[in-house]
Order: sequence, then structure tokens, then C-alpha cells
Amino acid sequence: MKIVLLSGGSGKRLWPLSNESRSKQFLKVLGNAEGERESMVQRVWGQISNAGLRDHSYIATSKSQVEMIHSQLGSEIEVIVEPERRDTFPAIALAATYLYSVQGVSLDETIVVMPVDPYVEESFFHKTKELEHVLNESGADLALMGVKPTYPSEKYGYIVPNVGTKADVPYITVQSFREKPREEEAVAMIEQAALWNCGVFAFKLDFLINILIEKGYPIQYDEMSKQYGRIPKNSFDYEIVEKATHIVALPYEGDWKDLGTWNTLTEQIESSLIGKGIISGDSTNTHVINELDIPITLLNLSNVIVAASPDGILVSDKASSPMIKEVMKHSDQRPMYEERRWGRYRVLDYLKYPDGQEVLTKRICVAPGQNLSYQYHLLRNEVWTVVAGEGEMVLNDKHLLVKAGDVLVITKDTRHSLRANTEMDIIEVQTGIELIEEDIVRLAFDWNEIMQLCTV
Repeated sequence: MKIVLLSGGSGKRLWPLSNESRSKQFLKVLGNAEGERESMVQRVWGQISNAGLRDHSYIATSKSQVEMIHSQLGSEIEVIVEPERRDTFPAIALAATYLYSVQGVSLDETIVVMPVDPYVEESFFHKTKELEHVLNESGADLALMGVKPTYPSEKYGYIVPNVGTKADVPYITVQSFREKPREEEAVAMIEQAALWNCGVFAFKLDFLINILIEKGYPIQYDEMSKQYGRIPKNSFDYEIVEKATHIVALPYEGDWKDLGTWNTLTEQIESSLIGKGIISGDSTNTHVINELDIPITLLNLSNVIVAASPDGILVSDKASSPMIKEVMKHSDQRPMYEERRWGRYRVLDYLKYPDGQEVLTKRICVAPGQNLSYQYHLLRNEVWTVVAGEGEMVLNDKHLLVKAGDVLVITKDTRHSLRANTEMDIIEVQTGIELIEEDIVRLAFDWNEIMQLCTV
């Protein structure tokens, strides 16, 4: 059995902490057993490891999230990268061709696809292992996992069983699906033993590979990547699930939650205050999450979420917080904070002058033992001021040591890289006519390879 975890999201539902590169699954706001803060993806990956499924798991994601995944989970994580962001059907189709043509996975292998960020108990992943047996026993095209509802929610989709489902098997046969019904409709469906649809489904690899062949799509990963833009931007549910003729579902009776909005996420955050600030007076069910160095003080406000990051500040009644996705849907602001495989950076200031000249100031933190890629820029000049720490620099193939107080001038076309011996803080000032994150030509990533290119 192979597991494909889908890591997507546009970063709008938990703005301003989430953005294009740091979607909700990467926010470190949940507490773990050691009393430290972890993200949803770190929590899920730990649970998958404890269930013995780590070596069988892959993460399918867009280019913008790869470095964040490596930063939080480690560089050894197997990542399947989408050439562009589309929808769940293209992402799963690409993953299937990767497993088939690159990994050499058998066509008879069971593939389980699920979101990367469910809030569940570890038993959820042990239950997932049963999907392979359910597929084999039922002979179904698809086997889903559904959660037994604890109340008639209007927020979730429902899996409605056939009336004649056998009582002596561990699964139900599926009659239909219903998306986010009214409460009275949800009550009626629960009485029919309907399950919440938690977005987990399993199939034999040949089931999807044969569908791709029938639709005229390539089944080799490299070719699928080249033709990725012509695959319909549809959900897997619409393109595959709704057209399947034989579907079964495995009930799961443990806790399951989708922490997709501020009001649901804060239910699982133990501390009402994260970051600098004060909550005072008669304030109940109120949370302040502050990533800025400026303190936030909140007085006598209940049922409120205040979230602050370099991307902006949100003050909202919790019940109204889901509106933020609609409010921000047209925003194209560049992310002001990002985590990378080597550390993180925060945008401190941005100016654009009447003559078109732009100035962008960043604070960069490089973790000990990590290095930036060997790269150069076509559109910008940079000045680095090392604020703290020590490291090594490669500048146009020359090797030098750098430390706090050093100032480095990096002009356009200058090849450069940095490796931190201790944690390094650097203030970077970019100047140019067009300052975009994509203005990077990478020559090498591994430090040993970079050192071979320079003259010591």
C-alpha cells in the first residue's frame, strides 16, 4: 500500500498567517507532547510514522510548498511536484504516473489518497491500513473512509449508504454523496447511517492508470509533467468518484476535524496568547496569535480572533472569520514571510520610487549547517550585512569566511552562496527595476558540490 498526501491550499482561509507558500498546514500553532509548537503537517507526519507508514508515503504538492515541506519534515521526504497548481484530479493523476513509471509500483498496488492536514487521532492511520483489505474483499473501484458523525454538521459532505448494505461486512456500499446539506437534511442522513466524507479514498493503481489511458493522457511521469497544463482543472470527486460504478466506504469512529478556519483552528490551540501581547478583562473564547515584534493588547472582547504577521493584521469575530477567504480572494500580495529548506526570511520594508527603482529589505535567518543554493540574479543587486553568526561564503567561485559585522556587495550576475556554521542573521537590501522572488538562477544546491566549483 502506498499513501499520497495532498498538500495544497491557496493560503487565504487563515490569512494573515497563511499565504501562497505557507498554507494552513504549515502554521506552527498546535501543541505536541513535548510542549512545543508544531504544524498540522508535522503532527500528521509524526502520526504516519508511528503507524509504520512513513516509508510508504509521498507528498504531492506545488512548487511553492516544496521548500516549506523540506524545512518542516526534512529533506529526505519524497515529494511529487506539480508543474503548476491545478486541482485534485490532475495532482492525483500526476502522482499515479510517478508511482507507476518512476517508482515501479505494481499495478495491483493499493493507493490511498488523503489530505495532508486532518486533525485526527493516531488510530485514524491504523484504520487506513484496512482500506487495502476492503478493496480486495469488495472488488470495488474505490474504497473511501468515512467518519461516523457526532452531530448534524452543515460544514461537511456526507457519504450516503445503500439501504441494502450487508451487516456482516466491515464496510458499506455507497449510494450517493451530498455536499454540505442543511441541518435537517443532515439529521435525516445520519438516521440512514450516512458518514462524513473526510476526503480519503483508495484504489488499485491500474484503476486510475487505465482511466488515464482511456482519456488519452500519458502514463509516463516526465511526459505527464510536460502535458500537465492540458488536464482538466477538476476535482478527483467530480472527474473520478462521481463516475465510478462500485464504491464502498469504511466507517471510522474516532475524532476527526477539518481545522480550515480560524474558529475551528482556535478550538485546538491550548494557549489563548501566542507571541507578544496581553489579553485582559472579561475576554472569553478569544485568541491572539502575533508573529510581529510589536505587542498586541486586547481588552474586554470575547469570541474574537486577532492574528498578526508580516502579511497583515486580522481582527474578527470568530463566527465571521470564514469570510476572510472571500475577502482576500483577489489579493496578489507577495508573501512577506517564508520558510525555506535552509531557514526562513521576513520582508522588513519595500519601496518603489517614481523612476521605477525598487528597494526591498529582508531579514534572513540561515540555520546552522544549512546553505543557500549557488545562484545569481539577472535583475537585482544585493547588499548583505551580517548581523549575527559565522559562516562561509562562495563569491564567484572564491571561498571566504564571514562573520557578524561583515558587509557583502553582490551585483547582478555575481555567483554566490552561503553556509552557516552557527545560526546566521543577515539583513539583505535588494535594489533593481523588478524585484521578484523568481529572479534566481540556481547552479547547485549541495555544499560539497558548490565547494568543488570554487578555488579554495
